[in-house]
Amino acid sequence: MLPKQYRLKKRSAFKATYKVKNSSHTGGVTLFAGILKKDEYPTKVGFVVSKKVHKRAVKRNRLKRLMRESYRLLLKENLVGNSQKYMSLVFVGSEKALDKSFGEIKSSIKYLLGRV
Repeated sequence: MLPKQYRLKKRSAFKATYKVKNSSHTGGVTLFAGILKKDEYPTKVGFVVSKKVHKRAVKRNRLKRLMRESYRLLLKENLVGNSQKYMSLVFVGSEKALDKSFGEIKSSIKYLLGRV
């Protein structure tokens, strides 16, 4: 599980990240990056899968778990690149990503973090 200090929780923080409109998309996963940070606080990360993607919570939660775990492993291996310059990141899963394996999700997230 992602440590508490890295989690994005507040609704206002999610809205502020979306408002910046700095995004990229690949393989059913979209990454929204917030503003650049000035202090040395850790980057907060949020994971979202809308109810419109799938009506079953089990499917939505599985996709969020896969995205969260792949980000955690990339963070552990220091493969997050320049993404640590931003205050917040939000990963949004889409319908394309529901049937993908863990390896495919991890490569998508790694690619998105490289593009930021």
